[in-house]
Amino acid sequence: MATQIHLVTHELRRRIGAGIYAPGTRLVELQVSADLGVSRTPIRLAFEELSKEGLLERLPTRGFRVRSFNAHDLADAIDVRGVLEGMAARLVAERTLTAVDREILQSCVDQGQALLSQASENNFVLDSQAWTAMNARFHATMIAAAGNEVLGNAIREIGQMPLVGAQALSLHGIAPQREYTFLQRAQLDHEDVLSAILAGEGARAESLMREHARRSRDNKRILLAAALSLGK
Repeated sequence: MATQIHLVTHELRRRIGAGIYAPGTRLVELQVSADLGVSRTPIRLAFEELSKEGLLERLPTRGFRVRSFNAHDLADAIDVRGVLEGMAARLVAERTLTAVDREILQSCVDQGQALLSQASENNFVLDSQAWTAMNARFHATMIAAAGNEVLGNAIREIGQMPLVGAQALSLHGIAPQREYTFLQRAQLDHEDVLSAILAGEGARAESLMREHARRSRDNKRILLAAALSLGK
């Protein structure tokens, strides 16, 4: 079931990115179930996941609606997220990182290395579900470790916009080798940010995190363009 939910979520994400389900489109379980040829249970769970990513919004009545967004708004929002997360990284570097948070951040880096290694032996096909969970955990741990509740709330708020949050890393599976290259760079960013934090280099950690967000912005623009071309 978990694999089917992941596949359904991926396909819905792809269709939204490609404009097959256009902004404002109302999606209901029964119709989408028929479209994809699966039962309603994975559809329901996929809707919930995509609503967390900001791609869908729950309607007052039954069903969900595809949220409106465009590449320009996405880029602006990720730029703002980069500034906020850069501040979080600086604050963490200037504080004493707890042993628990250090262990979590290091485990995320180790897991990222392992996932990329597996993908390199599997035609660049990444376990995107595991990567997304790891990436979200890395960012969430860093933000919480900053110890600034207002900052954390601001990051979570902007992360509700479509494809902006760390839990909405990319349109998985559209261009595997290209995505693999993007995530190799993201992995190096995580390693460098953690290194700067552990060294107490606040300014460097902030700069690295902002650059990390900038790359995410540019990569998502490219992947959106790829999704749109597939949808034509």
